[in-house]
Amino acid sequence: MDMKKWLESLPGSGKPLPILSFPAVKLLETDVYNLTHSDKLQSEGIVRVAKRTDAAAAVTMMDLSVEAEAFGCKLKAPADEVPTVVGTLVSSEEEAEGLRVPEVGEARTGMYISAARQAKEQVNDRPVLAGIIGPFSLAGRLMDVTEALICCMTDPDFVRITVQKATDFLLKYAAAYKEAGLDGIVMAEPLAGLLSPELEEEFSAPYVKKIIDTVQDTKFAVIYHNCGPNTPKMISSISGNGAAAYHFGDAVSMKDMLEKMPSDKPVCGNISPVEYFLKGTPDKMRSATLDLISECSSHKNFVLSSGCDIPPSARWENIDAFFNAAEEAHERLI
Repeated sequence: MDMKKWLESLPGSGKPLPILSFPAVKLLETDVYNLTHSDKLQSEGIVRVAKRTDAAAAVTMMDLSVEAEAFGCKLKAPADEVPTVVGTLVSSEEEAEGLRVPEVGEARTGMYISAARQAKEQVNDRPVLAGIIGPFSLAGRLMDVTEALICCMTDPDFVRITVQKATDFLLKYAAAYKEAGLDGIVMAEPLAGLLSPELEEEFSAPYVKKIIDTVQDTKFAVIYHNCGPNTPKMISSISGNGAAAYHFGDAVSMKDMLEKMPSDKPVCGNISPVEYFLKGTPDKMRSATLDLISECSSHKNFVLSSGCDIPPSARWENIDAFFNAAEEAHERLI
């Protein structure tokens, strides 16, 4: 697929681009644990979601524990929740130096690539994008999130070494998705959104840019996602990382981000996954969606989306209402 042409047509298509994958559990009548441990279930879930919705792209499971597990992190994986990292893998510069960068295929990474490949073989009416974690966010899971934030100031060499190891793996992981035939990746770097602009420029931006510069071309796009509250202060850095498109969370004003970001690339967001997809009602979802579209429609690069990954237990009535409202608004505009 010519992703350059797709990206150019995306804002005017009227099709939303939500990070929608885990609610497939309800369509498959399974649980999150089984979904995150089966390539067959994952691929079937991606296909089911694509058939159910008019999303601009299909997105694979946004499981941000996968890459950390490959490094050796221990996980908490309840039946009905997305797996999360527990404990600390490295706690010093020396341990970081000795940390082995895993090969793609270790732990569940091979299974996730297999699921994406199978889904791509079946979904051919839109791009299929893989969800991966960003370098500083992965380093935070290896070090412990709080420790990573503190060590940016107290032990920067420890952070640099760990982020570099994370980047070394992510370069291989993103390339494997590209080789599998995927059309791009959504790179989630939320932990960087908690840093100051100066620290983000040091400990996230150059590593993100390295990954983007290495894998992105006209047939493989990188969409950069950050749902941190400090993103409005990082516009210069974020907009310069070379991503093909940008995706922001509901911690910030979508209108504000559109006014600050370059107008020549799609900027996506940001209906709250919790307030509306999970806890809302169809009527509240319709109102929130129409309000956001009205507020942002003057920006020709705006693309309607969820603010982040939609939770597994989100109600499909609300998801359907989101897509229906998007279609309603598009028909009004044309």
